[in-house]
Amino acid sequence: MDLFEYQARDLFEKHGLPVLAGAVATTPDEAEAAAKAIGGKVVVKAQVKVGGRGKAGGVKLAENPADAREKAAAILGMDIKGHIVGKVMIAQAAPIEAEYYLAILLDRSNRTFLIMASVAGGMDIEAVAHNTPEKLLKVPVNTIEGLSKSAALQIIQDADFPTDIAEQAADALLLLWGVFTSEDATLVEVNPLVKTSDGRIVALDGKVTLDDNADFRHPDHVALIDRSATNALEEEAKAKGLNYVKLNGEVGIIGNGAGLVMSTLDVVAYAGEKFGGVRPANFLDIGGGASAQIMADGLSIILGDVDVRSVFVNVFGGITACDEVANGIVQALQILGNRATKPIVVRLDGNNVIEGRRILKEAAHPLIEQQDTMDGAAARAAELAAK
Repeated sequence: MDLFEYQARDLFEKHGLPVLAGAVATTPDEAEAAAKAIGGKVVVKAQVKVGGRGKAGGVKLAENPADAREKAAAILGMDIKGHIVGKVMIAQAAPIEAEYYLAILLDRSNRTFLIMASVAGGMDIEAVAHNTPEKLLKVPVNTIEGLSKSAALQIIQDADFPTDIAEQAADALLLLWGVFTSEDATLVEVNPLVKTSDGRIVALDGKVTLDDNADFRHPDHVALIDRSATNALEEEAKAKGLNYVKLNGEVGIIGNGAGLVMSTLDVVAYAGEKFGGVRPANFLDIGGGASAQIMADGLSIILGDVDVRSVFVNVFGGITACDEVANGIVQALQILGNRATKPIVVRLDGNNVIEGRRILKEAAHPLIEQQDTMDGAAARAAELAAK
């Protein structure tokens, strides 16, 4: 989960990292009130989860509360790379003397953590890495040993940070490490980390990505979810423990096993070319040991998608027996009643397939149609969706 800048700022403050005063506003009135409470000059910053805000006009300096109100009114509702600004952060302005860069991330390719540090802060770090790679220090961190004060200070020195702020920068890096490890993040970034005219080191802008797999350890992270950008069906599926991803198509997909589901997406997309470009509407893996209730939950979510015109249930029975899947389909249709109006093409094979097919045949539900092969079922589901 990516955080907004104001959420990253609050997380930094929680862990003791030096930050400036800030508040979030959703209206010009709130922006004016926040600027008044902070006092002095403030910066009005669009809150969108994408870079390039400043170049798009989403970051403006305000001289006073009235000016903050005017700047907020201009930024709210702005489209920045397809992201509509619904919030602005009102941040205390700082007398900046120099800008630096610090980040800690999960390096998946090398299976370790990686610290990056640079004296070229305030710029696109990708451009720094490409044009002047010598200015970007990369240091792997042993996941067992972690980061010590001496190691942090060595990193700061090796990155050529000025000696007069080396101790402060090392302390900031240690605090950033605390954010990274204790919050189960996959990325924490400060750009820029600034030196103010009075010699202080302050995190002026932050980016944080949290690992959703660690949500069970952080019940407080629920409050950080951006509900306005969350798909309701994906949220419902997550609450039921289903692996579901919404796609832009018309054929709902249910399968057991990620590999089978991915293959099903391809087969449906290929078959759909013959019927006006019909495509898969979702990814839904009910897993290797799914019960009838899980099957019912998955089918009810897909049938609730207004974009879905037909459903393709593709199951190869292994741990998940075909009779359980068949019972789940029948159970889901009983639960949905008159709300179920979309045709369902079912292809069962593998463990207990004869019993599964018998259950569906005897149920004789008008929406259910069985096919023997994966290709045949995909073609029929695409044809029904096109109709």
